[in-house]
Amino acid sequence: MTEAFDLDALRGKIAGLMGQAKKDLTELVALKSVADPRQFPAEGCERTARWVADAFTAAGLTEVGLHETPDGSKAVIGHRPGPPGTPTVLLYCHYDVQPPLDDAAWKTPVWTLTEKDGRWYGRGAADCKGNIVTHLTALRAIGPDFPIGIKVVSEGSEEQGTGGLERFVVANPELLSADVILVADCGNFAVGVPTFTQTLRGNVNVVVTLETMRGPMHSGMFGGPAPDALAAMIQLLASLRDKDGNTTIDGLTDDQKWTGVQYPVEDFRADAGVLDGVDLLGSGTVSDMVWARPALTVLGMDVPAVVGSSAAIQPTSRARLNLRIPPGTEPEQALDLLEKHLRAHVPWNARLDIEVEALGEPFVASEHGPARSALEQAMATSYGRAVTTEGQGGSIPLCNVFADTYPQAEIMLIGVEEPKCLIHAPNESVDPSEIEHMALAEALFLSSYR
Repeated sequence: MTEAFDLDALRGKIAGLMGQAKKDLTELVALKSVADPRQFPAEGCERTARWVADAFTAAGLTEVGLHETPDGSKAVIGHRPGPPGTPTVLLYCHYDVQPPLDDAAWKTPVWTLTEKDGRWYGRGAADCKGNIVTHLTALRAIGPDFPIGIKVVSEGSEEQGTGGLERFVVANPELLSADVILVADCGNFAVGVPTFTQTLRGNVNVVVTLETMRGPMHSGMFGGPAPDALAAMIQLLASLRDKDGNTTIDGLTDDQKWTGVQYPVEDFRADAGVLDGVDLLGSGTVSDMVWARPALTVLGMDVPAVVGSSAAIQPTSRARLNLRIPPGTEPEQALDLLEKHLRAHVPWNARLDIEVEALGEPFVASEHGPARSALEQAMATSYGRAVTTEGQGGSIPLCNVFADTYPQAEIMLIGVEEPKCLIHAPNESVDPSEIEHMALAEALFLSSYR
């Protein structure tokens, strides 16, 4: 690791760059890079991609370009070769963001970085533009003559799950080949607690449709014997959980245990915004439930809105389901069991259609190796405390593509997205101390790893 004098100097350099980091994030948050032209003009992503490419060029990368991927998004890819015989580290991030969802629920302007109570608010402030700024700050602190090879890839459609970069990597493996891959799209267990994300759950997304009648019918004249498709859907969805809230899909194991760091119940309740008096779900610990066991979520339903609804029995109902699966469960197996369960539990012989939207593999990050040891020491030095590990309930399918395409690479998941960031929700924010500490850890790692 860097000598004490160099460490102090590097720590001071990172601290001195935090003003630029805030300026960077202010400019990035202002760019409306939602990768869905149905909601936001495609120009927002184009401008953001160019901003990211220019920033990494200015930070010292010499080969930076925009590469179109199979889903039409642009991936920013850059490279600066290291001295002969030195390893190459790939830094991953994504520049697209989630839509704002409910604008009225935001307490600060969605697209304006706003400092409030020591945090920086705005869509993408953490996920994942805060991680872009972390990479840039680390590179500025140690560049432009880097001691090892540096590659960067910034994805343009990660939040849409359309798989553009995944397919691009398979078709162009040489572009992103590296000895170490740092996936900066995760975060710490809590502010100030350096953490590796060790596992990711996979996912199975399906759309379920139930049909019972040719059209809506008057609820007074026909209610009772007429098969209500909405009631059928409610009954079918209820079969996917038991009375304690455990996900219960016939044949799918749901009693796994998490052996790493435990998520205190009160911390989880606060982080998740659970209302006082409302029970948490499941019969395991919080860590078991969010990192080790399957979880079925109803993402959306097509039903009449309360305002404007009429006294009619519904002939059709649709629901979009998201099944998260832990390492050790294959998505194809989970899909098969989910489909069999739905067919076995559909009420009243309603006509059932199941459309498969997406499958994603679970993932286990590198647990041992020289890069893991070096980064762990760098994180501990930056934060001044021991490093821990956690799981993540979310999925990053690209990690599996990286693992399959570059089997020799050590892949590690880090970032600034701790629970208070509220990623994917209104009022997303980032704690600037996380950007500062993670940038220092990354700079230390890139300076010391050989």
